[in-house]
Amino acid sequence: MLSDKIKQQIRQAYKKIGTNLPNFSPRKQQTFLIAEIAKTLAGEYDKTRKIITIEAGTGTGKSLAYSLGAIPLALKRNKKVCISTATVALQEQLVSKDLPFLNKNADLDFNFTLVKGRQRYVCRQKLALAVSSDDEQIGFTFAEKPNASDIRTLAEMHKALSDGSWQGDLDSWHQPVPHYLWQQIQSDKHSCLKHIDEHTQCPFHKARETIEAADVLVINHSLLLADLELGGGRILPEPADCYYVIDEAHHLPKVTRDFSSASVTVKGAADWLAKLKDIGDRISSQIKTRSAINPALQLGDDCQDIITELNKVEQFLTANAPVYFAEQASKNANNDSQQYRFENGILPKSIKNWAEDLTDASKKCLSHLNKLYNLLMEAVKEGEVKLYLAEPLLAEAGFLIQRLENFNALWFMYAKTDSEKGAPLARWLEKLDGKRQDFLLSASPIEVGFTLEDMLWSKAEGVVLCSATIRALNSFDHFCHQAGLGKNDGSQYQAVDSPFDYQNNAKLVIPKMRYEPSHDNFTQELIDTLPKLVSLDDACLVLFASYWQMERVAKALREKHKWPISVQGEHSRQFILDLHKNRIAKGKGSILFGTQSFSEGLDLPGDLLTNLIITKLPFAVPTSPVEEAQAEYVTAKGGNPFMSLTIPETSKKLVQSCGRLLRNEKDVGTITLLDKRLVTKRYGSELLNSLPPFSRDISRQD
Repeated sequence: MLSDKIKQQIRQAYKKIGTNLPNFSPRKQQTFLIAEIAKTLAGEYDKTRKIITIEAGTGTGKSLAYSLGAIPLALKRNKKVCISTATVALQEQLVSKDLPFLNKNADLDFNFTLVKGRQRYVCRQKLALAVSSDDEQIGFTFAEKPNASDIRTLAEMHKALSDGSWQGDLDSWHQPVPHYLWQQIQSDKHSCLKHIDEHTQCPFHKARETIEAADVLVINHSLLLADLELGGGRILPEPADCYYVIDEAHHLPKVTRDFSSASVTVKGAADWLAKLKDIGDRISSQIKTRSAINPALQLGDDCQDIITELNKVEQFLTANAPVYFAEQASKNANNDSQQYRFENGILPKSIKNWAEDLTDASKKCLSHLNKLYNLLMEAVKEGEVKLYLAEPLLAEAGFLIQRLENFNALWFMYAKTDSEKGAPLARWLEKLDGKRQDFLLSASPIEVGFTLEDMLWSKAEGVVLCSATIRALNSFDHFCHQAGLGKNDGSQYQAVDSPFDYQNNAKLVIPKMRYEPSHDNFTQELIDTLPKLVSLDDACLVLFASYWQMERVAKALREKHKWPISVQGEHSRQFILDLHKNRIAKGKGSILFGTQSFSEGLDLPGDLLTNLIITKLPFAVPTSPVEEAQAEYVTAKGGNPFMSLTIPETSKKLVQSCGRLLRNEKDVGTITLLDKRLVTKRYGSELLNSLPPFSRDISRQD
């Protein structure tokens, strides 16, 4: 239960903000959310299931609401608050604006820090080796000697790290670092070891020390899942000691699914597996004890067995893949003939048998390599092996351990027999063309609700999930299914409307259109219609469903009307937005053309956007193997994937797209939808009813 003291502290904090912030006006939606979050986390609704899912419309001030609802309670109960986001932009807003503001103006005494994944930090020892004048030392770190430009960058990094002018994280380096270069010097869990004295001052470990002192941790969804996969409490605090706030929560199911997938190339895997025997022999030669000889020998034998099995897989795929691809192409003319998904996740018996053997053999390899790795670490701690000799071996072994873990995960998912009670795994293969042909084998879960329940919901002290668009068709049901939450399991749900005056500030227009988007003449109709809807004095954004259609329309309008259109993809996103803002600042109009990625996270408040045009409903055609497998599973259960998957997802995306227009309470403008199916199809009214209550001007369609 919430004590009177905590309630009073929250009220005083909110009141203090009002006193310190000019023109602050209390919002009933915000105060309601603060109370609901605090009561849920305190266990007033359910003592064991302290979970609340919130859809908070634009302008409700959800970051302040969840901060005030969670932080005072966490401080009182000696818990941490972990705020997880899906985007860097929101992380930066929290650590540079929202949390400092709360700390200063709410009379709350708390510390906060941004927590990044290990690979965002440089490894001090790897960097030192990389700038060593000893060519042999450079060879330990790099497969190939760095070029002159890379060497200058590395030297500059080393100097900045040494003199303290750089803290060692990738994001704060003053210029972009090539991925291939950063990959060689980044920290990794196997080679950056705190218990070795030389690593105690590594940027990653120094950054991790701030976790202990911080009351609030700002993280991203991937880091959250990385910690949970390890059992929780390995990177972040224990789940039982945390109140999690999952902002942009509508991304969590997909991020979880992607995180749980695995892929392996057949020939490529055989190449790096051949190196395992060599690394085992080199580690064994450094260790004086005979205990390293046996695992090194077994590692070599097991690797050879795996390579033999992989050759069988490669021969089978070479013989059968052309038939698979032809079969797939005959089912779907739009499908890439180089990709094949196994129906219902069912593999040919030969592949499943090999998968079982490869799972067992790779598990043994992991055991042997981990044993050698730990023996070498022990030898370093005991002073039996010099660190400069062991470090490159530890780094290489660590990299190969990670590859083996992924390799084992893929074959485990291929060997697994799917439960009849749950969704099967999606399993597919793809032919890769390059210097030499190869096959990429992949697997992914279709549904991840059970994973989130097992790793997070059942273990966390409390969870707040929030987003501006989390419902679909005005219901939480779709998200509940995706995330593994129940409507009657003690979890709480709240939808809070935006305080914006949608009725008076925005008009939703559906003009009369002759053709549906699937018609061949629709693109030409867009070319003919847009000049009637766009003024060159407008701040206009036109959203398209495909790049090719956007580019064709832009080309036609530029040639015929000489329009100065900024088109997504022709320049960087930031360049296009800066150009748009500069034109508006000079009193000129500006026209932006973008695709689906411009419909979420794009913030153009005030006069930066007054005319929003959406050319087509944002239907997501199931083209990825995972989406196809999910649709297949729904059909197998007697459902309709279009109505149960496609329409709910379209509803969320349409709300997000329309949400680009009004960003502040005083913003005004027009939204024009050019898809007549909103009027002519049965599902159209459901999609329209899920939108905010704009004033409407809907034309009759033939």
